Amino acid sequence: MSSYKISTMKYFYLATILVVFSCKDASKEIPVEKDMNEGIVYEEYSGVEPTKPEETEFYQPIPPTVQPKDSRGVPSDAIILFDKDSLVNWVSVADENKMADWIVNADSSFTVKDKSGDIRTKGEFGDIQLHIEWKSPVEIGGDGQHRANSGIFLQGRYEVQVLDNNDNDTYVNGQVASIYKQHIPLAKASVPTGEWNTYDIIYHAPEFDKRGNKTKSGTMTVIHNGILVQDNVEIKGTTPYIGWPKNEPHGKAPIILQDHGDNSRVSYRNIWVRELI
Repeated sequence: MSSYKISTMKYFYLATILVVFSCKDASKEIPVEKDMNEGIVYEEYSGVEPTKPEETEFYQPIPPTVQPKDSRGVPSDAIILFDKDSLVNWVSVADENKMADWIVNADSSFTVKDKSGDIRTKGEFGDIQLHIEWKSPVEIGGDGQHRANSGIFLQGRYEVQVLDNNDNDTYVNGQVASIYKQHIPLAKASVPTGEWNTYDIIYHAPEFDKRGNKTKSGTMTVIHNGILVQDNVEIKGTTPYIGWPKNEPHGKAPIILQDHGDNSRVSYRNIWVRELI
């Protein structure tokens, strides 16, 4: 027999042996790698599924009872920042030892005192529900960003724009109810010039680690006159007029109301917060 035929037969027998062993291995159970991209999995709903209703009923913890409106017309657990005729809860940003000297009006509101500077709450806050009412003056003055411009700064850094936008166009990420230069509102929901607007704001503060790195962005929801205009949007940092957002670490901080310095004559009233714990 030639060496060629012997070599060929060796390869044939070797191939046959490999096929046999391969078939034996194939008969064994092959472990399947678990798909790590199963989507959202809720650990509390894993394992054996309950078969009785009481197995999914809980009686603790008991939520606190909050009266929607007390004698002053605000939730019973709210902190009132202004409701009548005193700015006792507000101080100057420039000098926190100086009481805010904006103009208190007879109708239980107060008005920006031009060029007197921004004011801030004495109290400092983290996550909150904020209710605030504001109006532009009936007498129209200025245009663009110079018509009844003010701002509400959560934790002194993150601005919700106050502006008379009625028949007064401006850049849309700076219009009324914008998160200034970050988020355009979903709608323009202003009432007529000179009437009272309401903002209801749900704010969750950003979180930082021990090294000062931001580990979780803040979020904000804004309802303007009953209309959702900011839907749980991410706060990417501070809201400066010029430049990029900044993310320096901070804890609780005051609410600031802005004096735009151009005779805005914006008025505020009925301001309260609920701390979200």
